[in-house]
Amino acid sequence: MANTSRRSFLKKGMFGLAALPLGMGVLTTKAFAEGLPPLSEDAPNAKALNYVKVAADASSHPAFKADSYCDNCMFFQPDTNGCTLFQGFSVEPKGWCQSWFKRPG
Repeated sequence: MANTSRRSFLKKGMFGLAALPLGMGVLTTKAFAEGLPPLSEDAPNAKALNYVKVAADASSHPAFKADSYCDNCMFFQPDTNGCTLFQGFSVEPKGWCQSWFKRPG
């Protein structure tokens, strides 16, 4: 009887261990996504790409186009307000940088 209960325990334990990375991946992604710190305009990579939190502040920049905002850029990640150019930080949806490229569709 002890062997069957040990066998059952091991099977359930192995299943739990196998499922753990899947659950942790979902939870971790959501937890990190909600807590991205905002990108500062003074950050070196933000300065390099002329990032501003308010797109109108960049209207004098030669690369600026009307209605070009972070939230309609191909690099913007709507679920986290993140940007693939500024990994680990959130950006303002109505912000702008010189790498803006219209999202397809």
